Amino acid sequence: MKKPLRTLGYAAGALAIAALVAWALRPEPLDVEVARVSRGPMEVTVEDRGEMRSHDRFTIVAPVAGRLMRIAIRDGDRVEEDQIVANIAPAPLGARERSEWSARVAAAQALQREAEERADRAQTDLAQARRERQRVERLVAEGFVSAQAADKARSDEAAAADEADAARFRARSAAADVRVARSALIAQAPSGGDAAALVAVRAPVAGRVLRVPDQSERVVEAGAPLMTIGDQSRLEAVIELLSSEAVKVAPGMPVRIEGWGGPEPLRAKVRLVEPFAFTKISALGVEEKRTNVIADLADPPGPLGDGYRIEARIVVWSEPDVLRAPASAVYRCAEGWCAFVVDDGRAKRRVVKIGQRNSLEVQLLEGVAEGDTLVRHPGNDLEDGARVAAR
Repeated sequence: MKKPLRTLGYAAGALAIAALVAWALRPEPLDVEVARVSRGPMEVTVEDRGEMRSHDRFTIVAPVAGRLMRIAIRDGDRVEEDQIVANIAPAPLGARERSEWSARVAAAQALQREAEERADRAQTDLAQARRERQRVERLVAEGFVSAQAADKARSDEAAAADEADAARFRARSAAADVRVARSALIAQAPSGGDAAALVAVRAPVAGRVLRVPDQSERVVEAGAPLMTIGDQSRLEAVIELLSSEAVKVAPGMPVRIEGWGGPEPLRAKVRLVEPFAFTKISALGVEEKRTNVIADLADPPGPLGDGYRIEARIVVWSEPDVLRAPASAVYRCAEGWCAFVVDDGRAKRRVVKIGQRNSLEVQLLEGVAEGDTLVRHPGNDLEDGARVAAR
């Protein structure tokens, strides 16, 4: 009787020792960084540098060839519409040149008529947009349509007002071009004096002088730029995007202007994605195809001026409530995308389906649930079922 008991005791002791050895030799759990799957807002953006520029910028050029008198106006000066900004003593013209200037006057008059027609059409569109906004607001008040319809109507009215202002500025500029062409033709007509009269160069619109390339008296050719005038109260953002990023952008998308020097980002909206690309050499000497994206400011520009550098972030997709996780928690696998879910101290590999993603987060559509714990930055030594210790 004692011998079987002693044998059982030895066997139990051997099992205990084996269990202790197995426990001592078991692999240590891998230290991993984890993050939880949560719900919340998410957005995808494209961002790059750009600059501010005047929405309506006018380059004043020499209407005739001749000797330019010294320009007294300096950068930053305020000028009024039709103010004389420069004077030119024109070179004498022959019959052929005089005929050419007569044709230029006729062409300028045609452009003026076209600009005035466009301005009238823009005013008509503005009046229609204003009536539509009032009609929609009445329908919203009566509960027939949603409040979003009123927001769209107000946005359409604001866009029509901007277009009407721009068309009016273009009509004024065209009228100024006609006056300049006529005065140049008159000044260069044969006269009884020894010298031709000076040709007065006038500002087409009121604004601020952005740049005067050269104030000195000198001989200029017809068409030589004399100065640039712009309205700094109406600025737009010009953002240079890679063409591969620009294809994701569409008019109406929201923009945040950052890195401009102020404490808060400025709001803007994409107005135009230019339909052509240009080649630019990067700082690393690589040729890049870039496209300009034009955005209109919704907030006051403050101290910003023409040519000021900015950083812009364009929101190409956003949702207020999605299932999301850090982008570092998913990785490429044979099935597409995978992630390791920590369950009871072990990492379990799961195939997941993702939607949108940005530099920090990824949208999860299938494979995990809210509250699951995922392994961030899973290494090559992490296997399905491996014991892990969360950091």
